[in-house]
Amino acid sequence: MLHLLYFVIFVEIFVILSFIFKTPMRKVVIIMLGKVKRGRGPVVVKTVVVTLVVVLCSSFYTMFKIKNRSTLQFGVVNPTEQVLIFKHILEASLLGFVLFLSLMIDRLHYYIRELMIQRKTMGAAKKQSTNFGDGKNALKEEIVTLKPEVQNLESECEVKGNKVKALEAELEALKKQSEGFLIKYDRLLEDNQNLRIQLESVH
Repeated sequence: MLHLLYFVIFVEIFVILSFIFKTPMRKVVIIMLGKVKRGRGPVVVKTVVVTLVVVLCSSFYTMFKIKNRSTLQFGVVNPTEQVLIFKHILEASLLGFVLFLSLMIDRLHYYIRELMIQRKTMGAAKKQSTNFGDGKNALKEEIVTLKPEVQNLESECEVKGNKVKALEAELEALKKQSEGFLIKYDRLLEDNQNLRIQLESVH
């Protein structure tokens, strides 16, 4: 039992060290733990943890039972039972340490996985922002190239506007001139009619 507990503790320490230091093993351990936490893995892990807790409680119970039995019979604990008590204390300590390290591994795995996800999302956001920045720079360059064309168009529009104004003024002058001609024409018609009347009256 003790050899198995020591082996488990050393394995857990190795896993924790692989989390702490950036080594090639870290990715492998994270993937393996991720697979363990899927499917039936959590049920198996919970069963093992409950078994360890039961064994831990059993060790405490046996330890107190030996101590109480010895003190009731002899008043003091004899050396053999002291050895048994120390053995149960060691087992309980190792079991507690195994459970504590298991909890640490679970939390470290969770936080490292969350950190990796956050880094991926941040990397994607950074890439998107750089793409947006490139698009912005391209738009700025396009604006710079289009500015002279806009200025040329504005100057052309201004020239055409001046031409239109000149043509409107000329049209207005022609209208006034045509109105003057119409008035003269009406007068000439009237004079012509008067002259006819006078000629007819002479005959």
